[in-house]
Amino acid sequence: MQDRSQSPRTILITGCSSGIGLCTALGLKARGYRVFASARKTADVALLQAKGLEAVQLDLACSTSVHTAFEEVLESTGGKLYALFNNGAFGQPGAVEDLSREVLRAQFETNLFGTHELTRLVIPIMRRQGEGRILQNSSVLGFAAMPWRGAYNASKFALEGLTDTLRMELAGSGIHVCLIEPGPIASEFRAHAYDLYKRNIDAEASVHRERYRTMEARLEQGGAAAPFTAGPEAVLKRVIHALESRTPKARYYVTFPTYLFATLKRVLPTRALDAILRRID
Repeated sequence: MQDRSQSPRTILITGCSSGIGLCTALGLKARGYRVFASARKTADVALLQAKGLEAVQLDLACSTSVHTAFEEVLESTGGKLYALFNNGAFGQPGAVEDLSREVLRAQFETNLFGTHELTRLVIPIMRRQGEGRILQNSSVLGFAAMPWRGAYNASKFALEGLTDTLRMELAGSGIHVCLIEPGPIASEFRAHAYDLYKRNIDAEASVHRERYRTMEARLEQGGAAAPFTAGPEAVLKRVIHALESRTPKARYYVTFPTYLFATLKRVLPTRALDAILRRID
């Protein structure tokens, strides 16, 4: 925990309307950080403010919004920012062949391009300070692709590639770059994904329509839809370590499935791993 006799360290967190982002924002504020919690919708920003958080409106799919929110944060902090937690993202379900160019682009605009743009804005600030932490919220799906999640898989694989490269390029700068890789976490993520599926995928016209019915049952299911689902507090724990350790890890696995599939990816041939992953609806 921070020394409260000193100025609190500042952190900007994206995607704080619910789930991991909200839990992390509240948890770090309680720990003594000065937290800037962002959300895409005006109503969600107001709810964050009602919870006692400093909140800004930030839509990762809009370059103007990214720059405006960032400048607002810097104006409040006197031009300083200790950490950035790139948490904002969404998942677009659907078979790869059913994803239009526009739908895939929308997935990347938020999950990769907006995150990358915000990260580029932060780096010069941290260089001047001689320190900083950049945390990227990826997923088990950032290294183990599962069927019917192609758009999300691709965006998180790309995020991991950029992050691994950035970590090496910033070595020795005082800026630490870490990947957080959760498995199933209790949140509203599944409900949002189901809305996007209904909006963007023509299931009845697809050759995969029978498999989609199984997927729909999973997306409609209340409660935990996957074994070993953890609460967002599990992510908060790893975020705290990444922010406060002198030697933070390059990767933080969260939940048993992430550990499991990381191990299987190392030891199994691709064909054998594919056979396991294909069984996951």
